[in-house]
Amino acid sequence: MTFDNLSLHPKILKAVAEAGYSEPTKIQIKAIPKILRGFDIRASAQTGTGKTAAFLWPALNRLATNRQKSGKGPRVLIILPTRELAMQIATQAEKYSKYLHHVKTVCIGGGVPYHSQMRKLSRPYDILVATPGRLIDFINRGKIDLSRLEMLVLDEADRMLDMGFIEPVEQIVAETPASRQTLLFSATLRGNVIKLSERLLNKPIEIIVHPEQAESGNIKQRLHYVDDLYHKNRLLDHILNEDSVNHAIVFTSTKRHAGQLVGELQDKGFQTAALHGDMNQRQRTRTITQLRHGKIKILVATDVAARGIDVLTITHVINFDLPQNAEDYVHRIGRTGRAGAKGTALSFVARRDAGLVKEIEKFTGQQIDIAEIAGLEPRAPKHPSRSTRRPRANRSNRKFKGNGKSSKRRAFRPRNSSV
Repeated sequence: MTFDNLSLHPKILKAVAEAGYSEPTKIQIKAIPKILRGFDIRASAQTGTGKTAAFLWPALNRLATNRQKSGKGPRVLIILPTRELAMQIATQAEKYSKYLHHVKTVCIGGGVPYHSQMRKLSRPYDILVATPGRLIDFINRGKIDLSRLEMLVLDEADRMLDMGFIEPVEQIVAETPASRQTLLFSATLRGNVIKLSERLLNKPIEIIVHPEQAESGNIKQRLHYVDDLYHKNRLLDHILNEDSVNHAIVFTSTKRHAGQLVGELQDKGFQTAALHGDMNQRQRTRTITQLRHGKIKILVATDVAARGIDVLTITHVINFDLPQNAEDYVHRIGRTGRAGAKGTALSFVARRDAGLVKEIEKFTGQQIDIAEIAGLEPRAPKHPSRSTRRPRANRSNRKFKGNGKSSKRRAFRPRNSSV
């Protein structure tokens, strides 16, 4: 199928062609025709499958072909869990609507001064991209009217529920017309996500698409088994000095470790910066802009960046620490291999991570290749059995001698801060 088969407005197709896309992805083929016909959609699609365009193009098509609506407030509302994602989606909306001169997009989210966003909201606009908290603030202030809304998009629904946004989302939806079309996109469709969709959607059509990168093979995934933190640092130093590394994101489990690793890499001469939750919006935006412009080669990030970075020059994603779950692994590696490019995803794995590796392989439907670098092989056996279950935290009791009495102390190690 080609884009011409999707019945989209010619001006949208022109912008799509200029963006370098040659054929639609599976989620676009399955979702766009149904969205254009007015159905509510409940879709499971990972980062990298083209899901953003799957709802943006039909939304723009509605605005391009039906212009008789007048009044204040958005005709299309897109809600996302983080400001990084909101900014990313707003940028995409502006790119695809470049030839629809009457279509205007406004983005609002936390971490940005109210007055600058108030100015944007005071002018005519059609698409509003927002995070739940800031949107409710403006609704309560009487600055946003949702009465003329035609399409509501809930993107990254699973992440919104994990972050405790279920009540704010339902409060926002209560302000919208019952006649709206509602689209819900989530990495997985289960539990609270299904329950939420049943409350908010009208006889939804369910669409499930597995990660595009897993099917196309444009991301090469490898595991490096490690002995300890020192071994991790040696591996990282070797990999980052390879000629094939253009730009890389190194994921750590904590913001403290991210800052420490940035200092160590800067001491070695790497152009490096951190991205984590303690940074304000201006700092985050500046860091991502520097990455796009090549002023930063290595970005050390926590999971705050896993779903909000769209930089086509990223060639490598390195999981210095594995994420807590398989879904975050997919979102992390989806930062490379974007728009059909090739990418490499490397993960440093301790023996106790064997169970998590198994979960990731089951979730992605792929067995990840194990790699070793000459001179940097692990001292322990090459790798534990792939059937090994993930061990529980060590809760053994140890006796210590002190004032003549025996005492007990729980053995504990942070899961990912070191090995």
